[in-house]
Amino acid sequence: MDWQQWMDEEKVPELRWPQSINVYGRMMREDGRVSSVISAIGLPIRRTAWRIEKNGASDEVTEFVARNLGLPIVGESEDDKPRPRTRGRFSWAEHLRWALLMLPYGHSFFEQVYRLEDGRAHLRKLAPRPHRTIAGINVARDGGLDSIVQRAPAPEMDVRLVVDGGIKIPVSRLVAYVRDPEPGDWRGSSLLRPAYKHWLLKDELMRIEAATARRNGMGIPVATAPEGETDIERYQKLASSARAGESSGIGLPNGAEMKLLGVSGNLPDIRQAIEYHDRQIALAGLAHFLNLDRGGSYALASVQADTFVQSVQTQGEDVRDTANAHIVEDLVDLNFGEDEPAPRLVFDEIGSRQDLTADALKTLIDAGLIRLDRSLEEYARQQYGLPSKDTPAPEEPWTPPENPTPEENQQ
Repeated sequence: MDWQQWMDEEKVPELRWPQSINVYGRMMREDGRVSSVISAIGLPIRRTAWRIEKNGASDEVTEFVARNLGLPIVGESEDDKPRPRTRGRFSWAEHLRWALLMLPYGHSFFEQVYRLEDGRAHLRKLAPRPHRTIAGINVARDGGLDSIVQRAPAPEMDVRLVVDGGIKIPVSRLVAYVRDPEPGDWRGSSLLRPAYKHWLLKDELMRIEAATARRNGMGIPVATAPEGETDIERYQKLASSARAGESSGIGLPNGAEMKLLGVSGNLPDIRQAIEYHDRQIALAGLAHFLNLDRGGSYALASVQADTFVQSVQTQGEDVRDTANAHIVEDLVDLNFGEDEPAPRLVFDEIGSRQDLTADALKTLIDAGLIRLDRSLEEYARQQYGLPSKDTPAPEEPWTPPENPTPEENQQ
């Protein structure tokens, strides 16, 4: 027997799965600070270099996995081999972008799809299962993932699918990325959950600020009738029709008065409250440096970025570990057997790459750590905007003069 989930401790009704999918989607689409936090975490993971490490596997197995994932092998130059065709092939960059949707939603599920070619099962794609189409996440008694249920497209609906609630995809065909899950909870924890109340209050405050500007930003015309005047409606229409312009003007009888009144007293600082909630949303993703957009030192930004870089590195390692267990090892098991050593998916440590200056390059060459060769020279010329090296002209063959002078004979 399968269980939907072990527990659900969420107290906010709209944040209970699957209603939470719509809420987190709105937060990403409608709020610039929320979108920037998600991008600040996801982009470094997507930009870093991903490779395949042999890890004791044979050359054949390593080459097979690297070719299926479209990634280079550690220690091999990317220029040594031509890039493979991409149409109809698996794309790691595209898969990584979809996998990182676990950050806002808490989870991302993919179904493995293979194609038979040359007697082997090649990875055709990891088909994403959109969050809004998932009707159920079934958990086994031991807390492991058993299966997911996906709603079937309308043309494929039949009685069996209606009774089952959709198409059931077993765990053996799934790749599941889950962010910070509790035991037995395969919905994961959204990065945006701590920021929800701040997003909600910020959204309300922005609406109030806009309404305040519309209502009180220009003032309200007030007309006062002279003493003894009984036609108050006439002055009300006069105040309502007042407009500013180059030729605008108002004529009033003796004793009447026309004023443009604003709000008296002090209004609450709504902008300060909005900025406070903006800062709290950034803190939910440990993106403290995003709060320096209104002032702050470079040194402070560098200190605050250390914790953020560590958190991004950890998120990347979670993706790497899941991909190794359910993509790389499954490929090896299907084609070479479960006893065959499997290579590993690795990536460059995030934040470790430094800008290469001319002084640093000279130091590395002088120390003998790198050798100045044609590839390095071409790279340096490209980095510093220098023209490409000219092809040397062939030397002209030397022919002796017909009547050499004594000086030419001595040469």
